[in-house]
Amino acid sequence: MTPVLEVRDLEVTFPAEAGKTGRLPAVRGLSYHIDRGEALAIVGESGSGKSVSSLAVMGLLPPHAQVSGSIRFDGRELTGLGDRELSAVRGKRISMVFQDPLSALTPVYTVGDQVAEALLIHGDLTKQEAWKQAVDLLDLVGIPNAGQRAKAYPHEFSGGMRQRAVIAIAIANDPDLIIADEPTTALDVTVQAQVLDVLRTAREVTGAAIAIITHDLGVVAGFADRVLVMYAGRAVETGPVDDIFHRPRMPYTLGLLGSIPRLDAEEKQPLVPIDGVPPSLSDLPPGCPFQPRCPMAVEVCRTREPELTLVEPGHAAACVRSADLGAAGEAAKVYGAEVVGAPALAILPRVERATVLEVAGLVKHYPVTKGTVLRRRVGTVHAVDGISFDIVEGETLGLVGESGCGKTTTLSQILDLTAPAGGAISVFGRSTAALTAKARKEIRRELQVVFQDPMAALDPRLPIADIIAEPMRVHGYGRERIRRRVLELLELVGLRPEHATRYPAEFSGGQRQRIGIARALALEPKLVVLDEPVSALDVSIQAGVINLLDELKAKLSLSYLFVAHDLSVIRHIADRVAVMYLGKIVEVGAVSTVFGDPAHPYTRALLSAIPLPDPVAERRRERIILAGDLPNPADPPSGCRFRTRCFTFTALPEDQRARCVEQEPLRTKHDGDHEVACHFPGV
Repeated sequence: MTPVLEVRDLEVTFPAEAGKTGRLPAVRGLSYHIDRGEALAIVGESGSGKSVSSLAVMGLLPPHAQVSGSIRFDGRELTGLGDRELSAVRGKRISMVFQDPLSALTPVYTVGDQVAEALLIHGDLTKQEAWKQAVDLLDLVGIPNAGQRAKAYPHEFSGGMRQRAVIAIAIANDPDLIIADEPTTALDVTVQAQVLDVLRTAREVTGAAIAIITHDLGVVAGFADRVLVMYAGRAVETGPVDDIFHRPRMPYTLGLLGSIPRLDAEEKQPLVPIDGVPPSLSDLPPGCPFQPRCPMAVEVCRTREPELTLVEPGHAAACVRSADLGAAGEAAKVYGAEVVGAPALAILPRVERATVLEVAGLVKHYPVTKGTVLRRRVGTVHAVDGISFDIVEGETLGLVGESGCGKTTTLSQILDLTAPAGGAISVFGRSTAALTAKARKEIRRELQVVFQDPMAALDPRLPIADIIAEPMRVHGYGRERIRRRVLELLELVGLRPEHATRYPAEFSGGQRQRIGIARALALEPKLVVLDEPVSALDVSIQAGVINLLDELKAKLSLSYLFVAHDLSVIRHIADRVAVMYLGKIVEVGAVSTVFGDPAHPYTRALLSAIPLPDPVAERRRERIILAGDLPNPADPPSGCRFRTRCFTFTALPEDQRARCVEQEPLRTKHDGDHEVACHFPGV
C-alpha cells in the first residue's frame, strides 16, 4: 500500500548568520513515511528540525529556504511544485494545526467565518451551506453552543477553544494527512486532554493520518503508533511506540525518556538531564552530532556519523552502540543520575519546624468597569477568594491549577509584602500589614523569586556577573564580597567562572534559568518563590533545573513555594500540594496523600489528564475529560464553583445536587492534615 506521505533525503538550508559564508543546514537527509490512518510522532529538542521539516512538506517555508530531496504525497511528488499547485493540496488533502492558535486565526473575522472559508475555498458550496457545516464542525470539536459561539471573534475564545477551532478548520475538507505542530504546548493539562481527544475524534471521523510534532513524550505514549526521534536535523531513531519507550536503542532517546518526571513512579526516581546543549547546525562537530553529550561515546563516534540502520524489524537507530541498549529503565545507570537527599530539617516532624510563610483568608478582587468618559463599575473579578496555607522550614509547597485559577495573583500578593485587600500574610512570623519600608527591605533578603521566562527576567544589556550582583549591591555588600559570592553562585548552579562576562543572549534557556536561580540565591534567602520555572524548557533541560532545585534545597535547607500546572513535576519536587480552582483552594495535603488518594473531583481530573510516558499504561488507564472551560471569575457559579464541570455532581441524585448548588463547601479535615473542600469527597 502506498504511504500517504513519503519523505526521502530531505535537505533544508537557510542563509548563514551575519558575518558567515555558506548556508545553515536545518534538515539533513531526513527520510520517513506515514501510512494511511497512522499517527506518527516527531520528537526532539528545540532546534532539531521538527517544525522546519513539516513546513517543507506543506510548502510554507520562506523564499530564502532551499529545499531538496523528495516529498511524495499519495504518490505525487510535491517538491518543485509552484504555490498555485500546492494551494490545491494544502487545506484540502493536507492540513496543519499550528502551535499558536491565536496567530493562526485572523482577528477581524468571526471563528465561524474562518471555518466556512476553508470549506468555500475547496468545495462547491453556498455561503449558507458552508456556515451550517462550520457550525457542525465546531460542535464536533466540542465548542459549547456552537451556533452562537461561531459568531464570536478569536479573542473571545479561551486558548483551548481556539485550538479546537483550528482543528475544526484542519478537518473541514476531510484531509488525508493532518500535521499538528506542538498542538498542546502552553495549554493546561485539562485543556491538553480535551485537545488530544478532539484530534482522536478527527482521526476517527476523517480517517486521516496524523503527524504530531511535540517534545512531550507523555503525549506521544498515548497518541502515536510510531515515533521518529530527531537530533541536529536528522532522524536518529524510529520505530513502533512500544519499542521506542520500552527498548530505546539510541542514548539520546534514552536520555529524553529518563528526563521526564513520572506521575506513576512508586518512589522518587532520579531525573536524567542530558548534559550540554544541541550543537549549532552551522558548526557541527565531526562524527556523531550527539557525541559531545553522550555518556556512551567511543572513539569511532568522534570520526564517523552513524547511519540509521535496522536493529530489529521496523525499529532503526543511528548509533554504533545500539546493541548495548535495550531497556528504558537504564537511563539513570547510563547517565549516572542519583537521588538527591532530603534537607536535614526534613527529618523533623512538620509541627516542630518554624513557619516561614502563612497565608490566611487571602482575598484579591478586581473591579470590572465600563465606559470611557464616565467609567462605572459593572462587576467584580474574584481572582483570589479567601485562601489559606502555610510553609515550614525545608519544605516545598506545590500550588497547582488551571490558568486563571488565581495562582499568579496569589504570588504577587505575597511578594508585594504589603497589607492585602483581605485576609493576612505573615512572612517569617511578621505580618506584612505592619511592615515599615526598612523591615520590608530586610525581609526581601530572605524572600526571593524565580520567574517563568528567564530571558524576560534578565536584563539583556548587563553581563551575568552584574545581573547576579545587583541584589547584593542594593543591600550594601562590598565589592570583594560580591566578586567572591558571584563566583560561588556560578559554581553552585553548575556554571563556569568564565560565564560571568557573557550576556544572557549567549546562553541556552536552561542556563538562563540557572542564572535566575543564582540571582535568587545571592542574598542567602530562606524562602524562594518559583513561578512556573520549568514550563518553557525542553524536557532534558527541565530535568537539570529540577535536579538543581532539589540539590539546593537539600544543601541550603531552603523552602519553596512552587507554582506549576504540571502535576508530574509537582509530584517529583514538592512535599505538600495545594490545588486551586477559581480563586479557592479545593484540596491540600502531603503529596503522597493527595496523589495517592485524591478526594476532590477536580484533583482527580487533573491527575487523570497528565499523560504517562508508558504506552501500555496509557492505553489501560481511564481518563476523566472535564467538560467546558473555567467559568468566568467575574460571575462564579453559586454554591460549589466546580459543579458546572463536575462529573460527581452530574451523577448525584437531584436532592443531593441542591446542596452543591446552594452551599459553598468549606475546607475540612479529610484524613490527618489532608483537607478538601467538597460536599461529597472521594465519591
